[in-house]
Amino acid sequence: MSKKYHVYGMGNALVDMEFEVTPELLTQLKIDKGVMTLMDEAQQKHIIEQLPPPCKQACGGSAANTLVAISQLGAKGFYSCKVAHDDSGAFYLQDLLDCGLDTNLSQENRPEGITGKCLVLVTPDADRTMNTFLGITGDLSTHELDAEALKNSEYLYIEGYLVSSPIARQSAIAAKKIAKEAGAKVSFSLSDANMVNFFREGIDEIIGDGVDLLFANQDEALKMANTHDLTVAVNYFKNLAKTFAITLGKEGSLIFDGEKLLEIPPHPVTAVDTVGAGDMYAGCLLYGITNGLDWYSAGKLASLASAKLVTSFGPRLSTEELQAILQEVKNN
Repeated sequence: MSKKYHVYGMGNALVDMEFEVTPELLTQLKIDKGVMTLMDEAQQKHIIEQLPPPCKQACGGSAANTLVAISQLGAKGFYSCKVAHDDSGAFYLQDLLDCGLDTNLSQENRPEGITGKCLVLVTPDADRTMNTFLGITGDLSTHELDAEALKNSEYLYIEGYLVSSPIARQSAIAAKKIAKEAGAKVSFSLSDANMVNFFREGIDEIIGDGVDLLFANQDEALKMANTHDLTVAVNYFKNLAKTFAITLGKEGSLIFDGEKLLEIPPHPVTAVDTVGAGDMYAGCLLYGITNGLDWYSAGKLASLASAKLVTSFGPRLSTEELQAILQEVKNN
């Protein structure tokens, strides 16, 4: 690799607090099931008071999960984000360092404020509903960008959740400009159907004249293309990105490698928690295409790893599990 980093990621730094809940409780709390909803600190605190104890806490945020997977597989990643000078921020920074990622954060430069938190509510059907208080990460700006690290990366990876904050959106657009001028490729994830529903103009602004790689699930892709026909959505995506991946849940995924559409088969499992499945898929695909795998093999790695992920709680696999899946793909 001629550049120092395989992937430079940027996204919301959130401490994930995962809870097992019933659909009835979501209804009772007037929470929209299956999507991410932004809220203020008081709203989030009120909901926490109505919930059972969390079953798992971890440093998360969509792009962070993706970069962690990339690092676990053996690639070099850099993660730009913003946390506060509080206990949660210190916990978050240490987690990134423990995962082998470089970052703009340090013990000294974290500002006063509150580190963001995401309530991840998992129902028995393995669906995940997220209630997020962004805290200080809502002020993610160009100040958090490390231009030299970005210029020294093969790919920039932007999570779609950044469109909900005007200042973070402008930071993403600035990062894209730096990347393109330095010859780095730009990848972007739509992240959540609510981002497409409520922040479409912001998404269009980030995509601009196109990206090199676009990630979406089926619901997000259909909403972007304003259609119920997946074929129409696929053709629409060809106008937005040189390459793209659309995950289809139990039906596997589709990857457009720039020339042909590849059908990546599913791996039937019993899902208990879909948190982080899309993040894992993106991480594995980005690892594969920056580390010598062809697009189909990279898609196979992404499919296998995300299928394994949903069989247990939490947005990550162990390094040993991911490495074993990588070896399986390389051996076949």
